[in-house]
Amino acid sequence: MVYRGHVRNGKIELDENASLPEGVQVRIEVVLADNSGRDKRGRSLYDRLKPFIGSAKGLPADASVNVDHYLYGHPKR
Repeated sequence: MVYRGHVRNGKIELDENASLPEGVQVRIEVVLADNSGRDKRGRSLYDRLKPFIGSAKGLPADASVNVDHYLYGHPKR
């Protein structure tokens, strides 16, 4: 079970009502709001994957459109 909440006046308040039994043990994980998409070294996803761009050779021309067909056998689009 995962519940989300916020700290208000030094206490944790859940965003939704939860019927938790008195004395139940919980684990709190702090989630920092960082939506930059960068890794710890400050690199974007593009920068991290740049060495691999264009490295796949011999793929069908429609591979990007029909990736599910080539990976899983689904009908082509």
